[in-house]
Amino acid sequence: MAELDFERRLERLFAEAPDLPDAQAFAERIERRLDRGWTARRWLIGAAGVTGGVIGASQLFMSNVFERVQTAEQSARVLGQGLSRVTPSTDMVSALSGGYGLWIAVGLAVVTMGFVVSRVIEEI
Repeated sequence: MAELDFERRLERLFAEAPDLPDAQAFAERIERRLDRGWTARRWLIGAAGVTGGVIGASQLFMSNVFERVQTAEQSARVLGQGLSRVTPSTDMVSALSGGYGLWIAVGLAVVTMGFVVSRVIEEI
């Protein structure tokens, strides 16, 4: 029985931490250090972001991305012209065999990947 009383008293002593005379000064000193560190961190993160942006922009410029976008626009125009030729009277099998089936499959794959990514994000 004595052990049970001792354990309870010991738990109470550890639950109630004694107040130290310099607790307020210690807390203020730590807060000042933390605040000072955030300024340096903000500058470092900002500099890293600017550097990354400059590197990314130079990589886009050097990879001829603008020419590729123009090529993609031309492909989209050709695709739109081809789709405008498909009418309800056109046989759907011939439309699908003309490459449109591939575009439908790609579109469905993109939608499926969107669902998969959203599910993975939800699980995390």
